[in-house]
Amino acid sequence: MLPYFINNVNIFLVLNGLKKWGINFIMKKFVAGAAVALTLAGTTSAAFTALSDVSTSAADKTLTIGFVPSNSADTMEARAKPLAKLLTKKLGRTVKVVVSTDYNAIVEAIGSKQLDAGFLPPDAYVEAHKQYGAKLLLQSARYSVNKEDGKPTDKLVNWYKSEILVRADSDIKTLADLKGKTIATQDVSSSSGYIFPVYWLNSKKGIDVTKDATLQTVKGHDQGVLAVENKQADAAFVFQDARNIVSKDIPDIFKDTKVLALTGKIPNDTVTARKGLTKKLRTQITDALLNISKSKEGKTLIHDLYSIDGFKKGKDSNFDVVREATKFVSKNS
Repeated sequence: MLPYFINNVNIFLVLNGLKKWGINFIMKKFVAGAAVALTLAGTTSAAFTALSDVSTSAADKTLTIGFVPSNSADTMEARAKPLAKLLTKKLGRTVKVVVSTDYNAIVEAIGSKQLDAGFLPPDAYVEAHKQYGAKLLLQSARYSVNKEDGKPTDKLVNWYKSEILVRADSDIKTLADLKGKTIATQDVSSSSGYIFPVYWLNSKKGIDVTKDATLQTVKGHDQGVLAVENKQADAAFVFQDARNIVSKDIPDIFKDTKVLALTGKIPNDTVTARKGLTKKLRTQITDALLNISKSKEGKTLIHDLYSIDGFKKGKDSNFDVVREATKFVSKNS
C-alpha cells in the first residue's frame, strides 16, 4: 500500500481503520491508465467515528473531499490543499482534504457518509454507485492523443483508449496475427492494460487472447512498451500513448514501434458525491470545479493533481461499458 500523511489526528485514526474495511472490487488507478485490485478485511463502524468531526454538518458546513495518492500521500495532500482553498472561497464553506490509502477506503467512507465527495476512478465510481447510490458530478477531461505521433491534440475529451502496441518491423499485421504470440499486459485489474483490450478483442473481434496467446504480466505501462522495444514480447496492451513515458530515454521509440489497434473508449475518472448530499450543494460543487478549471491558477492545480486538463459533465450510462467489460473479463478469466 502507498504511505499516507494526514495532519489531523482524528483523520489519521480513521484512515488507519479504513484500511481494514472489507469489500472486493476491481478498480483503476489515476495515472494515465495504470490499475490495482484491492482486497481489504474486517473492521467495525467505530473506525468511522472520528471522521464525523470533519464530515458535512448543518453546524459547521464543512465539506470533506477524499483523495488517493497517485505517488506519495504527502505530495498529494500538498497538491490538494490549494484546490480545497479555492473551493472554500467559491462555496463559502470550509473544504477539508482527506488523503486515504486506497479507493476502497474512500468508497466505504462515501457509503457511510463520512466523506462528502471523492475523486474516484471509473471502477470505484461504479461500485460506489451500485452499493451506496453515489452520484456522479463530473468526469475529468484530458486532451485526446494523436494516433501517429502520440502528441496531445487540442480536443478535450472525457475518455481515453487502450492501444495494442507492436514493433514496426513485426510480422504482426492484423489482430488475427496475435494468435500464438506473447503479449505484455498489466495486472488483470488494469482497465487499459488488461480488461478493455481483452474484452474488446474477444467480444468485438472474436479473438480470445487468454487462450490463443501467451499473456505476460509486467508492472507498469512503461515496462509494457519496453518489452516490445526490447523484443521481450511481441505486443503489449498499454494506455494510449504510453510510449511518451519512455520517449526521453528512447528517442526512436515512435519509429521502432507502431499502434496495431485502439480499443473502444474508456471513460475517464470522476468526481463523485455521496448519497444524501443536497442537489443544491452538488450543483454548487460542480459549478465551482468547472469555473476553477477555466482559470489559469485552477488549470495548473488540477493538472498537478491528476494530470487533469478540465472537467466535463457526465452521466451514469457512460460507465455501462465499464460494467460490461468488468463482468465479461471476470466471467472469462
